[in-house]
Amino acid sequence: MFEVKDIKETALIENPIIERMLKYNHEQLLFCNDSATGLKAIIAVHNTTLGPALGGTRMWAYNNELEALNDVLRLSRGMTYKNAISGLNLGGGKAVIIGNARTDKSEALMRRFGKFVNSLGGKYITAEDVGISTSDMSWVNMETNHVVGLPGKSGDPSPVTAYGVYMGMKAAAKLQFGSDSLTGKKVAVQGVGHVGEYLVKYLAKEGAQVFISDIHEEMLTRVAAEYGAKVVGINDIYSIDMDIYAPCALGATVNDETLAQLKCSIIAGAANNQLKDEQIHGQIVRDKGIMYVPDFMINAGGVINCYAEVKSFTAQWAMTKAEEIYNRTLSIITRSKESNVPTYKIANTMAEERIAAIGNIKLPM
Repeated sequence: MFEVKDIKETALIENPIIERMLKYNHEQLLFCNDSATGLKAIIAVHNTTLGPALGGTRMWAYNNELEALNDVLRLSRGMTYKNAISGLNLGGGKAVIIGNARTDKSEALMRRFGKFVNSLGGKYITAEDVGISTSDMSWVNMETNHVVGLPGKSGDPSPVTAYGVYMGMKAAAKLQFGSDSLTGKKVAVQGVGHVGEYLVKYLAKEGAQVFISDIHEEMLTRVAAEYGAKVVGINDIYSIDMDIYAPCALGATVNDETLAQLKCSIIAGAANNQLKDEQIHGQIVRDKGIMYVPDFMINAGGVINCYAEVKSFTAQWAMTKAEEIYNRTLSIITRSKESNVPTYKIANTMAEERIAAIGNIKLPM
């Protein structure tokens, strides 16, 4: 399925794998292949200064392996920053499995993946992400103990992720509109999977006008009927009249093309790597007067939930910790306004400062 000819070989020659790792300062990459199960996966360990690298496993039908590599590198770096800014004693990592989650997944494939996770000896702890469920994690758990988000324990982290996004969205609204009430606000939620649906539930309960889009028609129909949301086309979601854009699917939806269409005052969603190029689009968003809530900070509820499982903390602890995203959002946006620096830079600096500080105290005397 994924042959060498599918990869842009010139891109690999110009930017070898080690150089790509150096760009984001990664520690380790593990390429996983098993012909018997059809498993093709990549595990990226970005940074373990604060603790073992925790991050979910994503299963997606990437166009080629280079695309999968770029995704896992960006996602794992985001996990490092997410864990650091949330005050968790965890490093950042991520895994991607190349394939269609609806047709290619099997018990054997997930268990073989679990063996690869186990081979890292606890340096990487996995959980569910896009295309992966709690039952899939049960299969992984048959081969390794380095897995969280299991049924009967912390379970699906999506509700906590959505709650954190909801808290961050309300904080942004307070600074942008003068009140954190979302009643009557027009919110466009792109992607109504696990997290997106829970977010729609919170928004509908508060009385927001919710617009939704997704690639899966059956999910759209069900969520729209259950919560009174209005369905819009996949390409139309960017240009509708809205107050808040909430990307909750894949990343890079804030780019040159969409920024020319977006009619919103706030970008606050659950997707990872929302800015296609954080330096370019982070500045453009600010120049357009749009308040961008950094993705790795606002969507940290899921990893908080997983950390609660690692440390045997209660579900209530996780929800209370996710609620802190409200004040953290206020702090980042306020600092951004005071320093005239884009919010993504403020959030990056906060995460990097904690990693550096803890890294220093761990150095031998």
